[in-house]
Amino acid sequence: MTDEESCNDTEVLDEEPRSILLGLISQLRKGMDLHRVTLPTFVLEPRSMLERITDFMSHPELILSVSKEKDPVERFVNVVRYYLSGWHIKPKGVKKPYNPVLGEHFRARWQFSDNTEALFVSEQVSHHPPISAYYYASPENNIIISGDIRPKSKFLGNSAATLMQGESKIFFTNLPGEVYRIAMPNVYARGILFGRMVLELGDNSTVKCEKNDLGFFTGAYNSIYGKIKRESTGESLYEITGKWSDTMYIKDLRTGHKEVLFNVHESKIYPKIVTPEEEQEENESRRLWSKVTNALIGRNLDLATEEKTLIEDNQRNEAKLREAEGIDWRPRFFLSENDEFKFKQTSHLSKDPQGAKHQIESFIFSSNSPPGFHSPNGPYHHHDD
Repeated sequence: MTDEESCNDTEVLDEEPRSILLGLISQLRKGMDLHRVTLPTFVLEPRSMLERITDFMSHPELILSVSKEKDPVERFVNVVRYYLSGWHIKPKGVKKPYNPVLGEHFRARWQFSDNTEALFVSEQVSHHPPISAYYYASPENNIIISGDIRPKSKFLGNSAATLMQGESKIFFTNLPGEVYRIAMPNVYARGILFGRMVLELGDNSTVKCEKNDLGFFTGAYNSIYGKIKRESTGESLYEITGKWSDTMYIKDLRTGHKEVLFNVHESKIYPKIVTPEEEQEENESRRLWSKVTNALIGRNLDLATEEKTLIEDNQRNEAKLREAEGIDWRPRFFLSENDEFKFKQTSHLSKDPQGAKHQIESFIFSSNSPPGFHSPNGPYHHHDD
């Protein structure tokens, strides 16, 4: 058995799922947008895309003290390490998280050994096109991470591509004007017609900090090969190589020194704290999809399909109802400004970290904030019978 065959990234489909998938694919044309195609439940990862975003916050120890680093180049290297560390977390084989429904949200927090915390919220702020906005804050550690994901899926024959549009930004609140802009690599599902199914990362991924004149660029498939450069001169400072799912190395091109940047096998995913499902709101991710998730875990694909269809039909019915009654939908946690979604609570700019944390926490976890449906007569609340 080869390494590729024995690794956890591959999956061989049973005959029934494969025949269903082949029947679905026979209806597709190369280059077709897959967003409107309903995928069979056996290709679903049992969680929402809004929760999957938190994979990139799985190794907070890599960034908690970065804002205290004096050398801007070292800060940049640490940000790149933190960003690259989240890509190894993915399900076996080719699995796709649930497409969030409009207004769905996911909330979590992390508690650290020094009694500081990080708070997180993500929300589906648009359905056509699909946009997931998110916000992560640890005011006591001077960290803000925000952005949105705008996935576009394409059928490519024996593979399907998810083009990861959108941008993430990392801010250190004690370093004004220092913004790290991140563009994610695209995701490819290979072997969906024949061969072994495997998930790969590819194309270009970048991290840029305009204030410090630094950029990281990579363009390798399912591996890392990129350089940290001075943007203005093109001078290469570091070379980063390795695999997303194994070990990554960094080499100082000025001295020739090479060392491990991140070792997946020696890392531990830092646990996030999520409110129990029974205490969540109806449109909170884990509660909203709980019946689908339980059916998938129990391998009851028919029931999973039924429950998933109910959620999607309800979303379509609510859209029709809003249109008929002239109701606009607005995000609950984010504001749209110039095609960019910004977190509504801006108290993180305060010089009082404890006060900022309290305000952000109250805003994210309060159940008093109304859902984002607005009409000329005030907020609109719609509940299923």
